[in-house]
Amino acid sequence: MDTRQLAAFCAVVERKSFSQAAERLGVTQPAVSQQIRALEKRLGRQLLDRSGRRVEPTEAGRRLYRSAQRMLSLEEHLLEDVAAVGEGELTGTLDLGASTGPAAIVIPTLLCEFQREHPGIKVSLTVADTHAVVELVAARELELGIVGAARRQRGVAFEPFFRDEVILATPADHRFAGRNVTLDELREEPLIVMQEGGGVRQLLEDELRRSGGRLRDFDVPLELGLQESVRRAVLGGYGITFISRSAVESELAAGTLAEARVRGLNLVRDVSLVRAARRTPTRVADAFVAFGTERLA
Repeated sequence: MDTRQLAAFCAVVERKSFSQAAERLGVTQPAVSQQIRALEKRLGRQLLDRSGRRVEPTEAGRRLYRSAQRMLSLEEHLLEDVAAVGEGELTGTLDLGASTGPAAIVIPTLLCEFQREHPGIKVSLTVADTHAVVELVAARELELGIVGAARRQRGVAFEPFFRDEVILATPADHRFAGRNVTLDELREEPLIVMQEGGGVRQLLEDELRRSGGRLRDFDVPLELGLQESVRRAVLGGYGITFISRSAVESELAAGTLAEARVRGLNLVRDVSLVRAARRTPTRVADAFVAFGTERLA
């Protein structure tokens, strides 16, 4: 079976659009339409319903899509194995994504060390919020994701990668510095938070709900998108924040920021790997996971 036809079909199913599938594949829309027509003619079945505003797979198309994903993954794995024969070193591309928290602390150094150890590998890192990274992995646009919150979603699988502690960071001269504080005390202070969709934000909201509270009960004058933005805002004295300890270790050591703990909140999380379900991993991805697991143990 022509895997180019299968790739075109899968792209249309995932994008629900011939034009967007063509853009993803780097070909023209008529070329995609021709591949789909040839595939439907060969199988003797209509695979796509084109009658609505969006293109949807028929029942036969849904069955084919599951099998086609497996076949395309196997082809990718086969080509990688053949290319590596006799070369003696790992080669290929590692396409992965990371949510803003892990991407700001651990992942850049880990990727640099991995690429230095395997110079034949090209690394491409996409940074987005947790939800966006998971969606890109589910659509098979990224092979791996590294996210700070694992929520159930069809088409992907999560596995723990490393542990991350989230702390309440304050200016060095703040009244909370070095203390254990209560939720009632926390309500009296301006709290800077990450944007909705971030792993630290989700962890905080989950822990507040478990303790009978809600984020909207607190004074939140600033909602910022990046841990770096939040860190700078706290350094500037604009409030306090919950942030990964790894993101502020140097400031804690230098004494420019201080740490406080909030009674009743257990702010430790698993940073997780996310993969597309039933996708055969490439040798490069397997090598990176093994490398990262050993380094971060």
